[in-house]
Amino acid sequence: MTIRDTVLRTLAHTNWRLALPALLLTCGSLIVRAASSDPEVVEPTSAPTTAAIGPSGEVTPAPVAPSAPAPSTFPPVAQAPRTAEPAPMPSPTAPADPAAQEAAAPLMKLPVNARHMLVIDDAGRVLMAKDADAVVPIASLTKLMTAMVVLDAKQDMAEEIRIDDADVDRLKHSKSRVKVGATMSREAALELALISSENRAASALARHFPGGLPAFELAVTAKIRALGLRHTALADPTGLSPSNTSTASEVARIAAAASRYPAIARISSDKSSEVEVNGRPRELRNTNHLVGAKGWDIRLSKTGYTEEAGRCLVMRMKSGGSTITVVLLDADGSAQRLRDASLIRKSLSKIASLT
Repeated sequence: MTIRDTVLRTLAHTNWRLALPALLLTCGSLIVRAASSDPEVVEPTSAPTTAAIGPSGEVTPAPVAPSAPAPSTFPPVAQAPRTAEPAPMPSPTAPADPAAQEAAAPLMKLPVNARHMLVIDDAGRVLMAKDADAVVPIASLTKLMTAMVVLDAKQDMAEEIRIDDADVDRLKHSKSRVKVGATMSREAALELALISSENRAASALARHFPGGLPAFELAVTAKIRALGLRHTALADPTGLSPSNTSTASEVARIAAAASRYPAIARISSDKSSEVEVNGRPRELRNTNHLVGAKGWDIRLSKTGYTEEAGRCLVMRMKSGGSTITVVLLDADGSAQRLRDASLIRKSLSKIASLT
């Protein structure tokens, strides 16, 4: 029976003045009943909550609502079947444990500032990625490759080498604490290049390569080929050239290869060191301020910066019994780079505690 029929039937048998209140209640009840059966009217529900990341970087996983999926910070994607819901950056081997899955979800949505990023373990599982295959400048991360090529030549590390005018940066006009004419051992130059990211030391190492710069360039090309780096090109030993390019994925492979050199792993993971320049001790501080910091177990590290590359960082660290490689390229500043790394580490610790 429609609302109209009900109204007419009531008026036909009752004084309309007396029936008016009842009519109003009847109409209201029928309208509400009709609306509740309309498929486009949705009962209001509490808004779903998302995972929270506190100021200290501690991740609080979101409670799972059975009636609706949690909102994503990624752009909308086409709806897929419930049995194969797409993830923005899936891991090849996602954890089967529900608690681990709940903990891993926020890792995929961390508000990382770096424009290119990769987090991968030594089993090859990609834990997090962000435009990791884009070819971009890598600045002083280049020095890891320089160090490997120098060590491959098996030269005398105690041999004295000299900083020449040819080692002065005339491209970016970067500052240096090592003057032209300074002498040091090859090992000291390697430490300067890896710990303090000293450009003149890296340049001198390449110049003193057997056969000089031409031979060094050939050796770098051969090393790139040997490591299977199809998207890496290096034009100088320092990283000052914007033509020194790679991807986050291939930088991770460079770091993994460099970690197999005990000298590189040891030097780059030292918080500080002391070398002799011109026969006098020179104190060095690691450009990655996370090295040696409480809660960090960093086994290899290198930072980089040029205007084209932004702030860059690659490091290998222990987390939950696994070795994790973190690559951050083109962050907006040193503080943002450190914040990115801290968020990633705390999220990895959260996952490790639940697996």
